[in-house]
Amino acid sequence: MLFKRRKNADFWERLRTLLWPRRSFWRSAQYFAKRALRLSGTPHAIAAGVAAGAFSSFTPFLGFHFLLAAALAWIIRGNLIASAIGTAFGNPITFPFIWGATLEVGRIILYGRHTGQLGPMHIGERLWSMHFSELWQPLLKPMAVGALPVGLPIAIILYLVMRWAVVAFRAQRRKLLAERARRRAAAQSYGANTAAS
Repeated sequence: MLFKRRKNADFWERLRTLLWPRRSFWRSAQYFAKRALRLSGTPHAIAAGVAAGAFSSFTPFLGFHFLLAAALAWIIRGNLIASAIGTAFGNPITFPFIWGATLEVGRIILYGRHTGQLGPMHIGERLWSMHFSELWQPLLKPMAVGALPVGLPIAIILYLVMRWAVVAFRAQRRKLLAERARRRAAAQSYGANTAAS
């Protein structure tokens, strides 16, 4: 293999890279954005796919974000690959904010106000000591309910930004390709004129 590592990464190195990229989160975000912009499909399909992936990141169903994003993208005629890229919106940096916001908004919707049953300092302790059926009422149900009013505006904003970005990227690319073709044609005609004289 051409670009193979000299020393294979052990388990801890792979775990560290999964949680904290080698370069930076900003560089990873740029990579995902460029990857989405270069996908084939209509601007609506790409933007809808990314928005579906981002919205699925607001749900508390970890491990099912890809499947949920793909289902949402299929329903709104989005690009399935773009939906997988959009799930990168949920990452170790954004998840604490997403989970806190969806939990509080869900509690307000369901119970009218903060119930005080589960404080932020006790979430980790409760996750280890409770069964799924015990987690549903205090945590997962409010987070699932809160995911809609918190995630939907973000998904709509992301859809609009991505649609504009895809259109602008493609226009810039067409202009660049036309300029290259013009230069190539000018070089060929110059070479033909030189050869004729």
